[in-house]
Amino acid sequence: MAKSPLAPAQFPALPNVAGVRFGTLAAGIKYPDVMLAELAPGTSIAGVFTQSATRSAAVLDCQKKLGLPAAEGAAILVNSGNANAFTGHRGMASVAALSKALADQLELSEARVFTASTGVIGEPLPHEKISSRMPELISDLDAEGIAMAAQAIMTTDTYPKGASAQVETPSGPVNIVGIAKGSGMIAPDMATMLAYIFTDAQIEQAELQGLLSTLNEVTFNAITVDSDTSTSDTLILAATGASGHRVSAQNAAFVEGLHQVMRDLAHQVVRDGEGARKFVEVRLTGAASDQDAKQH
Repeated sequence: MAKSPLAPAQFPALPNVAGVRFGTLAAGIKYPDVMLAELAPGTSIAGVFTQSATRSAAVLDCQKKLGLPAAEGAAILVNSGNANAFTGHRGMASVAALSKALADQLELSEARVFTASTGVIGEPLPHEKISSRMPELISDLDAEGIAMAAQAIMTTDTYPKGASAQVETPSGPVNIVGIAKGSGMIAPDMATMLAYIFTDAQIEQAELQGLLSTLNEVTFNAITVDSDTSTSDTLILAATGASGHRVSAQNAAFVEGLHQVMRDLAHQVVRDGEGARKFVEVRLTGAASDQDAKQH
């Protein structure tokens, strides 16, 4: 597939984030088609998801798990090639099987395993191709594996998407890095998109969730390619706390750094729109509120 003419020259050099390791696997669904992010104990996890009434099994499962205690570690498991959507009870069974298999291998609670699937809709996910090779996937874990992780979550994308920021806090620097996939079926309020953002800052889950939800409205929820929507949209933000530097939603530098990463990834999704030749930014003035502007 030809690379989008609006694509960046190359995948950016992303810094390591303390408390995160990445692994990838070619499980035979698509190559490379599985990404694992292992997260340190104490990681806070926030997320926003599709507003579709026909959400995928993985989205429903992730939504139930947000806000649970974060004393132990966590993991994010993503497969491309199959969306595990419109698959009914079989889809939920696949999510449960993958969560258990990974939780057992990493000695985690199943409630701390977050999964996502992207690709073809309506076909059962051959989850055994992934669960049977969990040891191999875990053995591949590497703090420097984020570039391969970005490739593993691609479907119709013509290039992997990554962005980063380093923020100075009163107690020291923290890193923020993110990867995303998406190129078609993109509409306001998220669609056919996966994005994963990691920071080594320390922040409480409720505060992290509020910050993510707010910034999502002016980034991923404010882009469109073709006005179509989807079943699987997932944006997860994980704060490992491994830097030892505490931040809050009142820390302007951290908020701006996170906003920068989310905006960069959102713009890259638009630039990879199927058949895109132009990138257009629309600015509306004179609206009574942000919500009023969005409706217009």
